[in-house]
Amino acid sequence: MPRPDTLVFVTGTSTEVGKTWVAVRLAARLRVRGARVAARKPAQSFAAGQGPTDAELLAAATDENAEEVCPRHRWYVLAMAPPMAAEALGREALTIADLAAELRFPAGTDYGIVEGVGGPRSPLAADGDTVDLAAALRPDIVVLVADAGLGTINAVLLSAAALREWPLVVALNRFDPGDDLHAANRRWLADRAGLSVVADVEELADRVR
Repeated sequence: MPRPDTLVFVTGTSTEVGKTWVAVRLAARLRVRGARVAARKPAQSFAAGQGPTDAELLAAATDENAEEVCPRHRWYVLAMAPPMAAEALGREALTIADLAAELRFPAGTDYGIVEGVGGPRSPLAADGDTVDLAAALRPDIVVLVADAGLGTINAVLLSAAALREWPLVVALNRFDPGDDLHAANRRWLADRAGLSVVADVEELADRVR
C-alpha cells in the first residue's frame, strides 16, 4: 500500500482519555497547515445510540467517508474490546495481520493517523493488542494521550514502557495551565522521566512534523 510520508499512531493510557478528540484536532490542525491527512481506525466497538462513532468523527475531520476510516465489517455495536465484541456478536475473529492488511491510504498522503483502542495492552484482535499493531505498521511516531490530572504519571510511565520501540510524544489532554497539579505532572514527565510532553494541539502538530 502507499505509505504516508509520516505515519502517526495514536493510543492512550486507557479508555476515555480523549484519544479520538486529540486525533481529530491533530488532523484538523495539520490540514489547516496545508497537509494532506488521512485517518484510520482499524476496528471500533461502541454502544448503539451514543452519538457519532470514532470513525465518523475522524472522517469529518479529514473529509473522508467513515467506511474509508474504518471498514464497515470492523464496526462492532457492543461496548467491549473489538475481539471480545466480535466473539459476543458471533462474528469472525479478527487478527492483527487482518487489521494491518486492511489499512489503505491514498497516494500522496502527508500524514496518516491511525487510532487504536483503549490502552497499549487493550485487546485489539484475537491475537494481539495495540502494541502488536504498532509493531506491524512501524509508525514514525506514537502519540500517547493521557489525562493531565491525578494518577497520570503512573499511567504514562507504564504505557510508555510498552511503546519504547518508537519515538513517543505524550499529549496531556484537558490540560489547564492554571492547575498546579497539571503543571507539576507535565514538569515531572518531561524533567524526571525525560519524555516529550505537549499540552495543546499546536504543540503536538509541531512535534509530529
